Amino acid sequence: MTERPVRMRIAPSPTGDPHVGTGYMGLVNLVHARQHGGQFILRIDDTDRTRYRADSEQQIFDSLRWLGLDWDEGPDKGGPHGPYRQSERKEIYDQHARLLLERGGAYPCFCTAERLAEMRKEQEANKASKRGYDRRCRSIDQEEASKRVAAGEPHVIRLAMPLEGSVVVDDLLRGEIELKQDNFQDQVLVKQDGFPTYHLASCVDDHLMQISHIVRAEEWISSAAIHKVLFDAFGWEMPVLCHMPLLRNADKSKISKRKNPTSLLHYREAGFLPQAMLNFLGLMGWGGPKTEDGGNQEIFSFDDMCAHFRLDQVALGGPVFDQDKLRYVNASHLRALSPADFADTVRDYMLSRERLIELAPLLQPRVETLGEVVGTADFFMGDVNHYTPETRKQKDLNLRQLVEGLVPKGQEPQDAHFALREVRERLELVSEWTPAHLEGVCRMLASEAWTGWKARDLFMSIRVAIAGKKETPPLFDTLSQLGKPRSLSRIDQAMRACGEPGKKALKKWEKQRRGSAADREAAEEERRQSGGA
Repeated sequence: MTERPVRMRIAPSPTGDPHVGTGYMGLVNLVHARQHGGQFILRIDDTDRTRYRADSEQQIFDSLRWLGLDWDEGPDKGGPHGPYRQSERKEIYDQHARLLLERGGAYPCFCTAERLAEMRKEQEANKASKRGYDRRCRSIDQEEASKRVAAGEPHVIRLAMPLEGSVVVDDLLRGEIELKQDNFQDQVLVKQDGFPTYHLASCVDDHLMQISHIVRAEEWISSAAIHKVLFDAFGWEMPVLCHMPLLRNADKSKISKRKNPTSLLHYREAGFLPQAMLNFLGLMGWGGPKTEDGGNQEIFSFDDMCAHFRLDQVALGGPVFDQDKLRYVNASHLRALSPADFADTVRDYMLSRERLIELAPLLQPRVETLGEVVGTADFFMGDVNHYTPETRKQKDLNLRQLVEGLVPKGQEPQDAHFALREVRERLELVSEWTPAHLEGVCRMLASEAWTGWKARDLFMSIRVAIAGKKETPPLFDTLSQLGKPRSLSRIDQAMRACGEPGKKALKKWEKQRRGSAADREAAEEERRQSGGA
């Protein structure tokens, strides 16, 4: 492999809140680039238009900048290898897809959704040992396939994976990884809508943007064979691969918002310092700089990490995203501030003039003295707790008592968990975070039969979830002022406080939910047929 200038990248998808994993990968890529005088590139992977969220891209920019992970090239900065949004590079992908077809590295697949569904049904009925696409269209003569494409027949483009043998890839941390053809699928490279899938777009971009190292989470190991076959089909040299260990919950499961807050925006708005968050993420897979006695220094700066971190020394054990450890690291950085810097940090976080002006219309009608402002606005400025003051310090979750109103009378905590999950999933889709729009979504929810709750109980549960108490300014104004990331994060916290449901209860809820969705679709169809707007 030839020596290349170091060019590192991250390519987050704008499909939701910026994930802590994006910060983790961004930190490692940036540090390695700075250590070798290289470049750090931000690319936006927005080819999944069904899950694309308009506000998510800006949130990615904001959260990475909050952490201090600034990039050298990107959508907002430009650079010699742009554009840096994949949705703006479609012509480039089209050209490379045609090149693959000409070389026989890919083929058009004309199978309909109905045919694929029938194929899967047969495989399940026959208990087939190998499942997935059966490569029916791979045997179609190239000339015939070209005619069908030219005639406008709907199709996707699939990668022609090896039919025998295995694919070997080199990994900086894991050495040679052999991926056997028994697990290979002829993956879709270009969808029917003409947009590429991750596999084609990522490989083409990594080559054209001259990426030297691909540092990503270990869940992408299974895709490494696909990418190796693609690079070989194009005749390109593959970048150095490095699959980092996944962030884990305390029970070693993959980190998820059901058990841990995963949004970078949550930590920014909950009052964590960016330098503390970077410090904590730096500890994931790396113990920190060595001390004179041979131990590790847990509290360090970005510059310390640039001086001591080594990518090839990352430990492969799954690093635990420990909330208590994060709070300890944050407290250490807070206490290292001078009194003047501490005062400025507190003011900027919760008492900026701009923020107080935004809150004034909600607070003025509800206070009689200035001394009452803090108690009225505390949940706008700080975090909330969904346990009563008497029990919130209990270590045993089963002994804690939930704040009144979170679970309506006659309901169980599990019922509240499911109701809030439905609320959260609907609110996550809201793009206009305004009081009127939020009220419309929540009232629509309350009119459905999926909970059996009264509207006032549902709204109270939402209120207590976001504020930790029953008395607040108007609910939808409160949601609007809290903002989408913080509101969703607090609903997540309330769900965790209500407890994780068992598999049987989860299955029952999903069945009820599917029935509710079918009822909504039927009502919508009836409305359309009757000529309703």
